[in-house]
Amino acid sequence: MYKIDAKDAEFGELNAKIREVSDDVKIENCLGQRFIAAGLSGKNVEISGTPGNALGAYLNGSSVFVFGNAQDAVGDTMNEGKIVVHGNIGDCVGYAMRGGKIFVKGNAGYRAGIHMKAYKEKFPALIIGGSAGSFLGEYQAGGIIIVLGLNADKKIIGNFPCTGMHGGKMFLRTNGKDLNFPKNVNYKTADKDDMTEIYPYIKEFCSYFGYDEKEILDSEFTLITPDSNNPYKQMYVGN
Repeated sequence: MYKIDAKDAEFGELNAKIREVSDDVKIENCLGQRFIAAGLSGKNVEISGTPGNALGAYLNGSSVFVFGNAQDAVGDTMNEGKIVVHGNIGDCVGYAMRGGKIFVKGNAGYRAGIHMKAYKEKFPALIIGGSAGSFLGEYQAGGIIIVLGLNADKKIIGNFPCTGMHGGKMFLRTNGKDLNFPKNVNYKTADKDDMTEIYPYIKEFCSYFGYDEKEILDSEFTLITPDSNNPYKQMYVGN
């Protein structure tokens, strides 16, 4: 693995170095450099420190592991691959992501999973170990969002979850009784078949962060789905 010391490195210089080496890359002393691994395929990246905005944007098959926190727009429009963050992240994680998986040990900011979508074999997944801020899953069109609320010091999610959601699924590790959902979605207690669907994601999450998968899966989950395949029909088409 090729090591890069990012101390005092300008983000363009750092990203050029990542692309020019043929081996996997380990970045040390990262401090706010943007666009790391943007569009990257064919190699893996380990990061110690705090990468800046748009980490893994348009990621195309590589795996990125962050041993620290990350800023906004992690996995923006990512296509394929994996991002694993051993800390907290900022706003808009997974914005418009259309494939791949993002695992976050800690908390996420506002608008996580906004405009997530799925197409044919592409199926994105966002798993947040702590809590998520307001507007979680805003305009979600596909894929799966899972929020576990582990070690969270506040409600598992903020205000206005699932606003405009018209595809995909969301699982929250809570009974959902203290949450307010919009009229465009349905929610219920996840049953055995639903839990079978999320088991692979929980298992992988626990393998990265050292949690007990049985303890998590034995908890009550709320499943949220769109009210129909075309939730906007009643707004624009007369009966």
